[in-house]
Amino acid sequence: MQQETTRRSNRDRTEATRADLIAAARKLFTEKSYAETGTPEIAAAAGVTRGALYHHFADKQALFAAVVEQEAAAVAEEIERASPPSLDAREALIAGSDAYLAAMRAPGRTRLLLLDGPAVLGRPAMDAIDNRHGNRSLREGLVAAMRAQAMTRLPAEALTALLGAAFDRAALAIEAGASAQDYRTVLMALIDGLSPAPLQAPRPARTR
Repeated sequence: MQQETTRRSNRDRTEATRADLIAAARKLFTEKSYAETGTPEIAAAAGVTRGALYHHFADKQALFAAVVEQEAAAVAEEIERASPPSLDAREALIAGSDAYLAAMRAPGRTRLLLLDGPAVLGRPAMDAIDNRHGNRSLREGLVAAMRAQAMTRLPAEALTALLGAAFDRAALAIEAGASAQDYRTVLMALIDGLSPAPLQAPRPARTR
């Protein structure tokens, strides 16, 4: 029993140290940028030694990847919280879209996920993170809408990638001071434009 308690205590300390390092790194990466932040600063801000930092993370890039993963997971959680199964497919897609734009307004998040993330980790690694989190949520919403016949059936992966890119571009523009309402209006028009065309009533036959 005592051995199990000791293991749990060690695990708790390990998880707490890791969380402290990620929090300290996030703050410094968003305040100074990835390039301008050194591991000694991160260790000092987290209240640990550099040896402890390297015990948890192979290098600064690995720590940055953990920060990005955590941010991407937080965005996905906001999307999923805003679009419960009780909503119909279209309502869930729109609610999730609004949640994404709101979540991306957290200070430093666009820089981490949309600017430094691809630059530091590379596009393939960043795409893999997106596909585990935000793009996964978007893809599930699109597939649900297609199954409910609220959206034209299209290749899900390609649609997710292109629509996700549009949302990312909107988040960057809003961060830079553009009208959030303007970008939301256009994004909603894109979603509505994917709805199946209504069936047209047959024209009455001409009479001679």
